[in-house]
Amino acid sequence: MLSSFWFDCDSTVQTLYGNQEGAFRGYNPDYPGKKSYHPLVVTEAHLKDCLGGFLRPGNVHTADGIDELMKTIFSLLPHHNRLRFRADVGFYDGNFISLLRENQAQFAIVARLTSLFKLRVGGLRYYRISPVFSAAEFHYQPHGWKKKERFVVLRRKLPKEPTDSQTTLFTLDRYAYSVIVTNLDLKPYNIFRFYQDRSAQERIVRTLKEDYPFGKAPTNSFTANTLYTELSLLAYNLVTWFKRLCLPNDWQSFTLPTIRHRLLMMPGEFVRSRNIPTLRFPRNNPYQDAFYYAQERIKKLLPLV
Repeated sequence: MLSSFWFDCDSTVQTLYGNQEGAFRGYNPDYPGKKSYHPLVVTEAHLKDCLGGFLRPGNVHTADGIDELMKTIFSLLPHHNRLRFRADVGFYDGNFISLLRENQAQFAIVARLTSLFKLRVGGLRYYRISPVFSAAEFHYQPHGWKKKERFVVLRRKLPKEPTDSQTTLFTLDRYAYSVIVTNLDLKPYNIFRFYQDRSAQERIVRTLKEDYPFGKAPTNSFTANTLYTELSLLAYNLVTWFKRLCLPNDWQSFTLPTIRHRLLMMPGEFVRSRNIPTLRFPRNNPYQDAFYYAQERIKKLLPLV
């Protein structure tokens, strides 16, 4: 059993081109003005499993529904495990952070910078990490929040041609600033390193959208499309656990299309030998060893209780 769970939360936009129920104009950076769905998903960073998610109309806020989803996830986990949560600025909310605290969860969430924030970070005392990076921290209680929180700031010296950074929210003079609100007992720079590992979440979301019907609209009914979305999360988890439990180590990084092509659609035929049906593959098939390996591993699996 894992000694800690690291939750990564994200929303994504699925652009639609018909008149599907629940398709509305909302935040759509790739196709501004187009109708879309706005699904939400929470994954676990160590196992790469999807712990929960659901389909939402295209005009909802990024964090809409995250409170109830996390309450459900928390209720299913062992209470003695260490919990950590990472999310972008869309989940920066005082009530949600209070929920995380109530469940003894540590968090690192990108802060939404107001004009007051921008004035404050410019006057902080920074300590040098490298010729490029320096860091600082301060405590502040935003309006409507229940208590002061710790904010850590990473300042990056801009090159002649600035590069993009996911957590960079604004620039001032010759520096770019990124701010995270956190209760982690880590040095500021280590908190940013911890947050940057969240990039694996983006690969999972991309896999869900490309290889599974996550967020798609195969029908005009929002309820039916919601079911498709949740079934796609189940299918993703089944394939993930199938790879983990049944496939060789060098197959762990393979995508669903690769597994389907090499293993599930491998040509073969049943022949009778001494009146016993036997599955045979073409001679010198490069993937039959993996097939037999998976077959033996499946035989050893125990049923869920």
